[in-house]
Amino acid sequence: MLLQENTGLLLIDVQGKLARIVHDSEKLVFNLQKLIRGCQILKLPIIWVEQNPSGLGCTIPELEILLQNLKPIEKYSFNAFDNENFQQAIKETQRSQWLVCGIEAHICVYQTALGLLSNKFEVEIVSDCVSSRSEDSISLALKKLENKGASLTNIEMCLYELVKNSKNEIFKDILNLIK
Repeated sequence: MLLQENTGLLLIDVQGKLARIVHDSEKLVFNLQKLIRGCQILKLPIIWVEQNPSGLGCTIPELEILLQNLKPIEKYSFNAFDNENFQQAIKETQRSQWLVCGIEAHICVYQTALGLLSNKFEVEIVSDCVSSRSEDSISLALKKLENKGASLTNIEMCLYELVKNSKNEIFKDILNLIK
């Protein structure tokens, strides 16, 4: 069960041209915007990483504008957990549950989720907020991640799970976001 006080959001590598050529990229960007806004309404910590930004480009503007109060963590390892700045950022949040989203599902999302799992964090992959260039790679990544101990969720499922009930003061904000 996701708990608001234990959960954070990890956004992985939604950068440059790659973000525009992954499977169903327009839907991915739309979903990521909703997820980020929902996590902001819930006041969840958000950690944002970029893979080799000088080579791949920066995070796409549609997401970067939502994250303007944050700074991305630059990384070169596919597994963000190999980066000391990332480890420190995770530790500082004091969160044990992570919603994971981004690209590519079968490379950086997959390896970072495994890094989190091997360091005793609970991982929920937001399935409608991950993508790869190939639809087959997405399916394979999700299947392997489930087998390795990650859970699957989607935007609506995780946000409502975090809100808990319709009497929560932020329920209407989440409802309006999801509609």
